[in-house]
Amino acid sequence: MTRVAAELAVGESGRISRVTGSNSVTHRLLEMGVTPGVEIRRLGAAPLGDPLEFELRGYRLSLRKTESQQIELDAN
Repeated sequence: MTRVAAELAVGESGRISRVTGSNSVTHRLLEMGVTPGVEIRRLGAAPLGDPLEFELRGYRLSLRKTESQQIELDAN
């Protein structure tokens, strides 16, 4: 079972193994630095649970749950 960024608990981090999909969102994630080998940490979520806030490469990024489910993490 593969773990995805949307499953991280607040404060938990993981290393990106790949970004799945072949749509424009996938390409945009890669352009924003969401690439394999990068560490990503979940900072929180909006009051209703969507979007989710992450930190990677020294900046903060807010993603919809559906977008963060495309980010697969290395198994620890």
